[in-house]
Amino acid sequence: MLRKLLAPVLVVVGCFAVGTVAYASTSHDGHDSLERARRATARFRDVAVADRAGYAELRDAAGIACIDMPGMGAMGVHHVNGALVGDTLLEPATPEAVVYEPDRNGHLRLVALEYIVFQAAWDAAHPAPPALFGRTFSLTAVGNRFGLPAFYSLHAWVWKHNPAGTFAMWNPTVSCTGDHRHHGGGDGMYDGD
Repeated sequence: MLRKLLAPVLVVVGCFAVGTVAYASTSHDGHDSLERARRATARFRDVAVADRAGYAELRDAAGIACIDMPGMGAMGVHHVNGALVGDTLLEPATPEAVVYEPDRNGHLRLVALEYIVFQAAWDAAHPAPPALFGRTFSLTAVGNRFGLPAFYSLHAWVWKHNPAGTFAMWNPTVSCTGDHRHHGGGDGMYDGD
């Protein structure tokens, strides 16, 4: 599944090595952009709608779908749009990934958006790492758990409150076990940090 999803992405990345890189302003800041992202992605609360829009489940190299980090919390299950990851256009209303938390019955609930761009493509056209909502993206180096080239990413927890912060990578209230008895949250909006 991972290879199938990434094949078109890697072809696009290869094209960037010999062509020009598309770029959109990354100066989107503040509450208005987060609210716009939330409104634009409301339809993806239904996973089937996200999948029809070109998103597909991404598993890590070990075949794990729900990404967690003991002691830190979890991200959840990523549904990634390979075509969007393959460009360098970063738009609040069009995230490269939508992130879901599984419940006890195996249903997925939208919790976050993730903006992703490959480092090589971005760095070829920009002097600094990408930023969105006034936040600089984190860099995930080559040799990562997904087996992907180095990439920049930014999570935006607009569908579930994250006590670690709206843009933190891990959410301590997200669980991959489906056991939410000890976790806070709900459909609370981001916390504004």
